[in-house]
Amino acid sequence: MVTIDQKIADFITEKLDVNGWPFGNMLLCGIALLLCVILVGLIGFEREKRGRSAGLRTHLLVGVSSTIIMIISIYGFPLIPGLNRDVARLAAQVVTGVGFLGAGAIIHRSSGIKGLTTAGTIWASMAIGIACGSFNFILAIGGTLLIIIVLTAFKKIEKHLSKKNPTIILTVGIEKPAIAGIMKVCKKYGATMSHISVSKVEDSSPELAEVIFQVNFQEDEQDVNLLIADIANEVSPTTIHLLSHL
Repeated sequence: MVTIDQKIADFITEKLDVNGWPFGNMLLCGIALLLCVILVGLIGFEREKRGRSAGLRTHLLVGVSSTIIMIISIYGFPLIPGLNRDVARLAAQVVTGVGFLGAGAIIHRSSGIKGLTTAGTIWASMAIGIACGSFNFILAIGGTLLIIIVLTAFKKIEKHLSKKNPTIILTVGIEKPAIAGIMKVCKKYGATMSHISVSKVEDSSPELAEVIFQVNFQEDEQDVNLLIADIANEVSPTTIHLLSHL
């Protein structure tokens, strides 16, 4: 199947190739790099604006590098008659490498898991870069628009859902009847507990247990901060936080 992008690429190449010099291909590569900077820059700017550790420069480096590698995969190796060349091989290595980079952006702390969204945007920047480098410009533009919508408009939806079903993490002395106290407070707010996880905190003195659970409010207009304050008064935890995925 021949895409619109391929038609455009073929047209530019045909019109600008002069005396065997591939000016059309050079122009396409320049367009791919410039478009990648603009599109990935939008994603990186959103992360930079929210103060994330992986901001504009990190996303641009990932996106532009992915574009360059994809262009090298297409043009960087000579065609040998009778031998099939897999232009997607380098792209596959990029996917694997950026996966490790995204994993490094995820941090697990007592206050929750941070970096999941940023890891996702790093992965998305790589995908946009590969799309630009393979001259699928329409796909790159459409994908970027969807990613921006997810990062902005869907954040409000996610915030609303997390208010009704927040996840709380606390550490408490191992000898305290924490679950019974938490259930008592939840009952006061007409809420239930689910997805309860209890584990011992290693190398803690005195001995502590980590309790993670989800609160399911029956009514929409409930203040989770008041719930957390009441739980703190009831079970006297060492730490207590909302589990956030940023």
